[in-house]
Amino acid sequence: MDLSNLKPAEGATKTRKRIGRGEGSGKGGTSTRGHKGAKSRSGYSRKIGFEGGQMPLQRRVPKFGFKPLKRVEYKTVNIGKLQEIADTQNVSKIDLDVLIKTGIASPKQLVKILGKGSLTAKLEVEAHAFSKSAEEAIKSAGGTVVKLQ
Repeated sequence: MDLSNLKPAEGATKTRKRIGRGEGSGKGGTSTRGHKGAKSRSGYSRKIGFEGGQMPLQRRVPKFGFKPLKRVEYKTVNIGKLQEIADTQNVSKIDLDVLIKTGIASPKQLVKILGKGSLTAKLEVEAHAFSKSAEEAIKSAGGTVVKLQ
């Protein structure tokens, strides 16, 4: 060990910049804030999305359409898929548990049955909503429809 490789112990020196502590520190006067303007003032906080007076992006981009706040989104399943499940799983009752087990719906999703495809099996189908064509197809095949809340 000699004088060329001496250094202070770890944690003994501070790396934080001490501003506003006089001209001798090199960080006095304007305290690294520059001259004039909003950023040099105390209490300055920029608004989210503010672009220096330029028209902000969220106001420049065109907006259109209407998004209702209380929109209900359904996971849709066609009756053709129900027939496929009935054939492969050998079930006569298709409820949410069967749809979750087969990976079609997740536990938190609402399920709506639609009328695309053909249905030959006599099924008892439980879902949150049904289209008119799906309801008719299930009933004409001899099945029953149960609407969940």
